[in-house]
Amino acid sequence: MSVYQLSRVANRTELAQLAAERIAACINNTLQQRERVQISLSGGSTPEAAYKLLGQLTLAWDRIDFFLGDERWVATDDLLSNARMVRSSLLANPNSSKASFYAVPTNASSLEIGVEAYERSLERICNSSPPVFDLVLLGLGDDGHTASLFPGTAATLVRDRWVTVGEGKGIPRITFTVPVLCAAREVMFLVAGAGKKVALQRLLDPLEDPVRTPAKLVDTAATISVLADTEACAGLA
Repeated sequence: MSVYQLSRVANRTELAQLAAERIAACINNTLQQRERVQISLSGGSTPEAAYKLLGQLTLAWDRIDFFLGDERWVATDDLLSNARMVRSSLLANPNSSKASFYAVPTNASSLEIGVEAYERSLERICNSSPPVFDLVLLGLGDDGHTASLFPGTAATLVRDRWVTVGEGKGIPRITFTVPVLCAAREVMFLVAGAGKKVALQRLLDPLEDPVRTPAKLVDTAATISVLADTEACAGLA
C-alpha cells in the first residue's frame, strides 16, 4: 500500500515554489548517479506556475528528458494542449529550451497510431519496459482522476500497454497507464483549490476504492509526495 507524504503550503504561489524546488532537487540528485534524467509532466494551471519558476533555474538542461503523462487529442497550438503549455512555460527560456521534450504525437493520423508511436519512444528513451521515470508529476481532478485515468473508463483497466486512449470531459486523450505510473522512482501530486478538498481526502484515505478515485491506482514502493495548499487541505486532520 502506498505511503503518502503530505506537504501543506499556504497558497498556490508557495505550492509552485515548493514544487519547482522539489523537481530541481530530483533532477540534480538523479544526475549525480546517471547521465540523463527522465521526468513525466502533468498539465493544468497548478503545475504551469511551477514550470515557469523551474525554467528560470540553473540546471543541466541538456541532460533532461521531459514527457507528458497525458495529452488531449488536439493540435499542438490549441489552447487545451498540454504541450503548448509546457513550451510556453517550462521551455520558454533560452537555457531550459535545451532540454529534450517528447510531446504526444497528436498530429498522427489516428489515436491508436499516436499511442503506438508514443509508447515506442518511451521504451527507447527510458530503455526499460515498462518505462521507469525518475519523477512523475500528477494532478488530481475533483472527480479523483489523475493523468487521463477517469472513473469508470476503460483506460483505468489497461495493464498490458504503457500508453492507451483515454476519455474525459468529452475530449479524446492519450494517457500513461497504471503500470507506468506505478513503476516511477518518485511520484509527486500537486493539488490546489477548494474544489479538490474531497478528492484529496479520498486520495489519502487508505480505505478509498480506486474505482471511484483512480488516483489511488498509483501504488509505488517509494513514498508518494503530495503538495497541497490550504484550501485543498481544509477538513484534513
